[in-house]
Amino acid sequence: MNGNPQNPYCSGIDGVMEAYYMSLKSVQLYGPTNFAPVINHVARYAASIKDGSQYFVLLIITDGVISDMAQTKESIVNAAKLPMSVIIVGVGPAEFDAMEELDGDEVRVSSRGVYAERDIVQFVPFRDYIDRTGNHILSMARLARDVLAEIPDQFLSYMRVRGIKPSPAPPPYTPPIHVVQTQI
Repeated sequence: MNGNPQNPYCSGIDGVMEAYYMSLKSVQLYGPTNFAPVINHVARYAASIKDGSQYFVLLIITDGVISDMAQTKESIVNAAKLPMSVIIVGVGPAEFDAMEELDGDEVRVSSRGVYAERDIVQFVPFRDYIDRTGNHILSMARLARDVLAEIPDQFLSYMRVRGIKPSPAPPPYTPPIHVVQTQI
């Protein structure tokens, strides 16, 4: 997303927003809308992390109807074994019914008779958050809340299935004691 395929990481929400605004200058949205290649790309990074020290969140912003549904389902089933989640935000007037199918809240995604180990997809239609009353701050806060709503449970489900326990908390910070010397 940040324009560097060899190191595509963003740091924090500010990094995501910066990358998004930069991409608006160089990316033109058009079809076909294929998700499988980008999911597989991030999955390769996630597959290299076995110890639970990193968890990947892929944000896909799309304005179109998905073109590679079968391949995307297979990618999601495979990625569900990895430390990653996929957030899909649909923008514009397109019909996003297929995206709801990928969001395995009701029934987990399956491909070729194999079900995803866990739900890793959250779909949010942006149009549901357009506030016609003028309270854009509240609308964007609701959007952020709903976009990120499933990440904690998805993260914990990955860790639990693999028996990965949290690292011990670091000791509390104790400020150094400064001795003030005065001369008389």
